[in-house]
Amino acid sequence: MTTEQMTGAQALVRALENVGVDTVFGIPGGAILPAYDPLFDSAKLRHVLVRHEQGAGHAAEGYAMVTGKVGVCMATSGPGATNLVTAISDAYMDSVPIVAITGQVPSSLIGTDGFQEADIAGITMPITKHNFLVTKADDIARTIAEAFHIASTGRPGPVLVDIAKDALQATVEFTWPVAMQLPGYRPVTRPHSKQIREAARLIVQAKRPVLYVGGGVLKAGASAELKVLAELTGAPVVTTLMAKGALPDSHPLHMGMPGMHGTVGAVGALQRSDLLVALGARFDDRVTGKLDGFAPGAKVVHADIDPAEISKNRHADVPIVGDAREVIADLIVAVQKEHEAGRKGDYGDWWRQLNAWRETYPLGYDTPEDGSLAPQYVIERIGKAAGPDAYYVAGVGQHQMWAAQFIKYERPGAFLNSGGAGTMGYAIPAAMGAKVAAPDRTVWAIDGDGCFQMTNQEL
Repeated sequence: MTTEQMTGAQALVRALENVGVDTVFGIPGGAILPAYDPLFDSAKLRHVLVRHEQGAGHAAEGYAMVTGKVGVCMATSGPGATNLVTAISDAYMDSVPIVAITGQVPSSLIGTDGFQEADIAGITMPITKHNFLVTKADDIARTIAEAFHIASTGRPGPVLVDIAKDALQATVEFTWPVAMQLPGYRPVTRPHSKQIREAARLIVQAKRPVLYVGGGVLKAGASAELKVLAELTGAPVVTTLMAKGALPDSHPLHMGMPGMHGTVGAVGALQRSDLLVALGARFDDRVTGKLDGFAPGAKVVHADIDPAEISKNRHADVPIVGDAREVIADLIVAVQKEHEAGRKGDYGDWWRQLNAWRETYPLGYDTPEDGSLAPQYVIERIGKAAGPDAYYVAGVGQHQMWAAQFIKYERPGAFLNSGGAGTMGYAIPAAMGAKVAAPDRTVWAIDGDGCFQMTNQEL
């Protein structure tokens, strides 16, 4: 254990270094200014200066989605902090692990409507996993450790740390490692074995099962396990907008994207199914449409790391709380045991129907008569030219749907977009964050004119 004297600001930077941060996206301003001298002196931390705090937040998201690490953004008090709100909300909806660090007015001014004061902890309470207001320099290092732990474990998400200016300026005894004080935070990762056995039994008994795969499978790094489970069961797979690439688009069991912008085959599969195995998906309205008309004949196995998601929108016959990777790994073993006991699903008729839909209703678009280029064609060509190893980052709107439909995603994490919040202006800064995270990879931002004008100053 190391102990030394330093300022709260130096303690903040040292704590960031110790939790493994290498990049911070931000803009300086009065209340956070004390943190910038030690940040400038740090040999381990790179600071990327953005042009708007929303850009810092989306860049941190892009960085987090590419590296799997926690993205970090920094802003000053008041308007600096409130400019982060959109990106924080975006990260919350899409379960992206980021830590937002904001300066706050000196503690003696908190609550007085001081210059550039905003109650950012109060403002972001509904859109963060947790947030902290730090008024004592002694608490800075421990709070940073706790924030990174909360953001990256369980269901990932954004955490905000608001630090009063006087806490950054005060002198402190810095000690590391620190003991975290999170008695109520105990995310469950191991699924219940009885529920797993029940799910396996339903899978082999079903005539028309579908694996309904959501973003949680990518967050858990469970793509390899998903492929094994799909091939073992022989069930069709649909991947939501947030799960593109979890199973390669070219895989014969892959039916495409479900929902209002999905393929006929994927929508038909869900609607006619007798068993939905939802893995890290949340029965979002974009997938289900009118809930009471969604997959009316299906029993539901619902696995999610967040117990609040299970039976939230659709009742789960078999609820499973756990990390998608552990759930799928356990399901593979349980299904193998069913097979060994001579119980195997027969999905022959089901696949005849699915293949008929696939052949009759492929994704397509009209080629303009006047020789101009269809935007779908342009996006399709970008995908073919840049190939499966590139990252593709989309804004929000029609071009986002075309990017989801007409680029072939063959690997997990290749497609970054704003799913739950639908944030225009996401693409440019998120692509910037992705490029910082993977400088040797090609990164394409596919944007619309409206989206582009919202954050184009980041160029």
